[in-house]
Amino acid sequence: MATATTSPCAACKFLRRKCLPECVFGPYFPPDQPQKFANVHKVFGASNVTKLLNDLHPHQREDAVNSLAYEADMRLRDPVYGCVGVISLLQHQLRQLQIDLSCAKSELSKYQSLTISGHGLLAAAAAQGINHHFHYQLFPVNQQQVLRRFDHGANGFETGALLSMNVSANIGQLASLDGRRTPVDPSS
Repeated sequence: MATATTSPCAACKFLRRKCLPECVFGPYFPPDQPQKFANVHKVFGASNVTKLLNDLHPHQREDAVNSLAYEADMRLRDPVYGCVGVISLLQHQLRQLQIDLSCAKSELSKYQSLTISGHGLLAAAAAQGINHHFHYQLFPVNQQQVLRRFDHGANGFETGALLSMNVSANIGQLASLDGRRTPVDPSS
């Protein structure tokens, strides 16, 4: 009677040893992923990984192997920082996005308060025939491209929301005119 032979796991194949049924590497380093074990072995060493896996409960081993494989891959890509460099970069991006969100919320609240307090100014300006298209002057230069994208309807924004933003900006511009018919330069 012939028995079916299974191919050795990637770890045993790499280490050129016989893969036993109770091999600690077998479930986590399949034969079709030899580079996974090669990277882990290069960074941590097979004996250290064996000790680590033997010290863990069986339900914790898969997560440990995945973590080791990721850390080894990142360490080979960036020998100095490894995955800590990626984590640091992501944390920096998160902080920057939180600052940007806070600034956007602050700007939005300014425009919302102008909309609530300035409906009469807009009607008075319309009656006098003042040109209302000053909204680009109210924003710093680096935000002008964002406004242009909004004005062209990119990213699925509703034109009604954009109109209300432009009206709010117009009201703020009208409030700063103090009766003059020429726009105020925001850089001064």
